[in-house]
Amino acid sequence: MAETRAVYIDEPGRLRVASSEPRQPSDGQARVRVAWAGICGSDREVLAGHRPKRFVRYPVVPGHEWSGTVVSVGSDADASLVGKPVVGEGFRSCGRCTACRRGDSNLCEADYDETGFTQPGAWADYLTLPARLLHVLPEGSDLRAAAALEPSACVAAGCLKAAAAPGERVAVVGAGTLGLLAAQLLHATHPAELMLVDPQAGRAELAERCGATALLSLDEARRETGRFDVVFEAAGAPGAARLAIRLARRGGRVVLTGIPSADDEPPATEDLVLGQVTVHPVFGAPSRAWSHAVRAFSSGALDPSLIVTHEVALDDVAEAFRVLADPAAGAVKVLLRP
Repeated sequence: MAETRAVYIDEPGRLRVASSEPRQPSDGQARVRVAWAGICGSDREVLAGHRPKRFVRYPVVPGHEWSGTVVSVGSDADASLVGKPVVGEGFRSCGRCTACRRGDSNLCEADYDETGFTQPGAWADYLTLPARLLHVLPEGSDLRAAAALEPSACVAAGCLKAAAAPGERVAVVGAGTLGLLAAQLLHATHPAELMLVDPQAGRAELAERCGATALLSLDEARRETGRFDVVFEAAGAPGAARLAIRLARRGGRVVLTGIPSADDEPPATEDLVLGQVTVHPVFGAPSRAWSHAVRAFSSGALDPSLIVTHEVALDDVAEAFRVLADPAAGAVKVLLRP
């Protein structure tokens, strides 16, 4: 086998590419040849040292967004997986606690454990993980697009909670990765209108390609308060949650997926109580949300390739971070290719 590589973040600020021996799959595990791996905001937090200590273990090989092909499996794993195109869940849930048994594997009561944060991730030529976490894709699937199915699953978790019905008015706050993927899934519910809210006017064309009726500026959105049946917040920016709740009609539903800074001004309780607004916070994705995202992708209702703006070789990972830090680059989703 040719020399294999992995990207390591040894500690905050220290990024390197080095040779790496692929982990052989043990009982119940599968080894995947990584095709593409994405970079998200939490990976940037790991490099900067801003991720809470219990949610990262240095040194770490990042990479929780990925796609690939199974090359081998350990004992007690389904041998028919070999050769299949796959994506995989990140949370290494225990499967025994109350949360896991009710289907909320992302809220597992055991110690936090996730691919790319506490376990080696997919910024490498190969990834080894429990085979039970894999989702098989149709033969011939676009693995470049499939690499963004992890954020799609997080969005799907929110969409399942929002339960948008045909003909409802829907707004999405934030036209980044999560917001644009949310727009695609919500567009599939046939809303009467689907507005995206973002300060970057240059995202308008992409927003419309993802199913939005129009892109609203923050000032325009503030004039639309109380109009929407469903509001999906995907920005995590200061004031985004407060704006999302004010956009909702009385009795409306709001999904919050962004994680703002600790000093962000919280939504007014008065708006929640008097408006009788139902709020659904979302962190990660349980298995049912992964299944929803994979089905949408397989049927063509979801096309994550629309948000891929940059591709970078694994050896040039430092360049990928420079692209993400440059507002002029217009990056949405940056992929690494081993």
